[in-house]
Amino acid sequence: MNYIINFITLSRVLFAPLIFFCITALESYGITIGIFFLASISDFLDGYLARKYNLESELGRILDPIADKILIAFTLIALTVHLDSFFVGLMTSLILAREFWVSALRELNAIQNHSQATKVTLLAKIKTTTQFVAIAGYIFALYLNLSILFFASNLILFAAVLITLVTGLEYTKNTFKAYPHKE
Repeated sequence: MNYIINFITLSRVLFAPLIFFCITALESYGITIGIFFLASISDFLDGYLARKYNLESELGRILDPIADKILIAFTLIALTVHLDSFFVGLMTSLILAREFWVSALRELNAIQNHSQATKVTLLAKIKTTTQFVAIAGYIFALYLNLSILFFASNLILFAAVLITLVTGLEYTKNTFKAYPHKE
């Protein structure tokens, strides 16, 4: 069962370039909706199965957020390119910068045995969900060609970026609190 759970997690990594290709090269938004839906469900399913069968692992705790980041990065970059959108590009850049920063903090904390400082929080899970909702909104907006849905997706993405930056700040503060200051 552990292999199945890890495969479900890794499926998001495999779906990411496929989504990029469907948006940018094929402009096949209906297929993209289906693939993104499966990828989003896999984010819930792998954690649910790991908890249900008591198979939570260090590997899973590492792979799950990385798979999410890869999926989000590929999809937001595809949307930026396809929509030729300064706004989506800026929001994507802020999200990616935060992700690189938090990855560096996690590495530092792992080396120093302070992993609790960057442990995934409820707000970080809300951040990921909000990012997924914004992305789904953009894909549906492309599929339905609805301007109001693009507008709503912009608002949701902006909210996601605010949450993203707040969680990055929280992890930064927690990291610096974990280290004694020498005077």
